[in-house]
Amino acid sequence: MNLRNIFQSIIALHQEEIPLSLHERSLQLPLNKQRIVTVTGVRRCGKSSLLHLTINRLLASGVDKEQILYIGFDDERLANMDVSDFDEILQAYRLMYPDRPLSSVYMFFDEIQIVKGWELFVLRVYKSYCKNVYVTGSTAQMLSGEMSSALRGWPDEYTEYPLSFKEFIAFKGVKANRYTEEGAALMANMFKSYLLTGGFPQAVLANVETERVKLLQAYFNTMLFRDMIEHYNISASPSVVRYFLKRVFNNITKPSSVNNIYNDLKSQGLKLSKDSLYQWLDYACNIFLLHKVPKYSKSIIKQSTSLSKYYVVDFALAKSVLLPQSEEKGKALENAVYMHLARHLNENEQIYYFNEGAECDFVIANDEGVKELIQVCWELDEFNTPRECGGLCAASAATGCKKASIVTCNQAQSIHYGDLQINVVAAWDFML
Repeated sequence: MNLRNIFQSIIALHQEEIPLSLHERSLQLPLNKQRIVTVTGVRRCGKSSLLHLTINRLLASGVDKEQILYIGFDDERLANMDVSDFDEILQAYRLMYPDRPLSSVYMFFDEIQIVKGWELFVLRVYKSYCKNVYVTGSTAQMLSGEMSSALRGWPDEYTEYPLSFKEFIAFKGVKANRYTEEGAALMANMFKSYLLTGGFPQAVLANVETERVKLLQAYFNTMLFRDMIEHYNISASPSVVRYFLKRVFNNITKPSSVNNIYNDLKSQGLKLSKDSLYQWLDYACNIFLLHKVPKYSKSIIKQSTSLSKYYVVDFALAKSVLLPQSEEKGKALENAVYMHLARHLNENEQIYYFNEGAECDFVIANDEGVKELIQVCWELDEFNTPRECGGLCAASAATGCKKASIVTCNQAQSIHYGDLQINVVAAWDFML
């Protein structure tokens, strides 16, 4: 079967399958905006489903199935596809529907970054044929360093994540009044389940724990081999890259020292440069596996030379490749809070951590200054309250910010500490 026939088969089979029965997501892509719409995010977080939810909405609005052109580039039949082959997609569609102008078509290109040079094709399609183009990819550099500047400024950019807690309970079909004692107790239990299960949609829907863990391990292996080692041509042994990522996972909630990991690998007789390890961290962030949080400082030099923290896109994914740890639930909570904050950041906002003698987990700042301080603690008690509140007070004194919160597993109260009024909130309530 030649490439044109393969594209016709993919287009036709997809048209027969739609509309698909899917769980709704919080993010909705625009319809008929006459723009290139791009969606990036970690592998398996639901980007393809987001495209299909958009297709469902188009069909419900009266768009005909024949107007939907969908290609998933992770199809093994397209493994050897080159940029020069892209035009075969248009020719395939024209032969299928000679009476339909391409201007009336909605084009969906899923995981298109697999084919190098894709942006030139997309821009040509948008400028010459079709004004409704939707593109997904699993690398943050889809619209930056890995492509020509030709497409910059054209797309509307969106990022999808694994399920939020609100989406998680919707996937589970749970409804409760959060303001009643019974509803609050149910939400607290569901949140603990969320920390254990994570937010990858298929993992959430898995009914057997061993099946869920194997699924997450498979996701990690695919990210390791395809998204990092193959995509970035890493020459080091996969076992070394795996070990490096596991070390970073193990250090979640704490500043990560590449130098310490480098010395550890060196002591094992492995010859690697520190620059390579820093590159691997950047690659892991580029594929959305890790998220970087720099240290807050008014000095740009201090900020750039201080160790950063790294959070994983889904703690259950990290846990599936690590040995169980005693402090696991605290790390899982802090990681979940970070991901919630990251989802809701405005374009001009940035998340930092504070550590100047005392620590504050999250400092939310924008162009005008620091807007919020957040501490995360599984459970406040008489022993850790001075430390947690003291960290907020120190961060407040350094930044001038008076809005301070402590996110716990299931406590809610108000604390007056020093000159701060601190809001203590249950994580499940914080994330709804």
